[in-house]
Amino acid sequence: MTSLSGETIADDITGRLADVRCRIADAAKAAKREAASVALIAVSKTFSADEIRPALAAGQRVFGENRVQEAQGKWPALRVEFPDLKLHLIGPLQSNKAADAVRLFDAIHTIDRPKIARAVAEEMAKQPKRLELFVQVNTGEEPQKAGVMPADAKAFVAMCREALKLDIAGLMCIPPVEEEPAVHFAFLSKLARELGLKGLSMGMSGDYETAIAFGATHVRVGSAIFGGR
Repeated sequence: MTSLSGETIADDITGRLADVRCRIADAAKAAKREAASVALIAVSKTFSADEIRPALAAGQRVFGENRVQEAQGKWPALRVEFPDLKLHLIGPLQSNKAADAVRLFDAIHTIDRPKIARAVAEEMAKQPKRLELFVQVNTGEEPQKAGVMPADAKAFVAMCREALKLDIAGLMCIPPVEEEPAVHFAFLSKLARELGLKGLSMGMSGDYETAIAFGATHVRVGSAIFGGR
């Protein structure tokens, strides 16, 4: 990024990242929490390696991608330069991509059905590698959206733990666009407590401060850092 336009883009990303970090700290303080208890996942889907570099230069080390194939095209080279970065899969996973996902990512937020849980468990045993795993809950019960239904969540987590011996770190949700996110965040937080899970992956660019008030441990912020797609 040596051109004037490139420098401007880099400055914009750096500035927006700093603003998000400040907002996270303020939201955590308001919730009587430590800012360090909230992991910022910078969602870099659709953005190129050059567009990601300003965030890396500013010290951001946790990133989120939606698609395995897209991530394969840009992150292996960046890992060589930044070996301490952590990559989270936050989009739907197909079982035929499980091997690649386990190889590339450090965390998966979208475990939502037995076939996927089993494929990930098998690949972690083969490689061998341990990932941080979240169960995605379809809190709005939307037919077009991935995630285990709320009524099935406890049984699904139990199956992951007991049958597959998976160490589930927490729960993830994406509230319906037209509904108040706080209702969904409160539900997911309550469900996590009942299951003895500490991780809560919830909150995106428009509602991450609200999510922090309800206990989010991971917020997934893309456009507020990188701009519109």
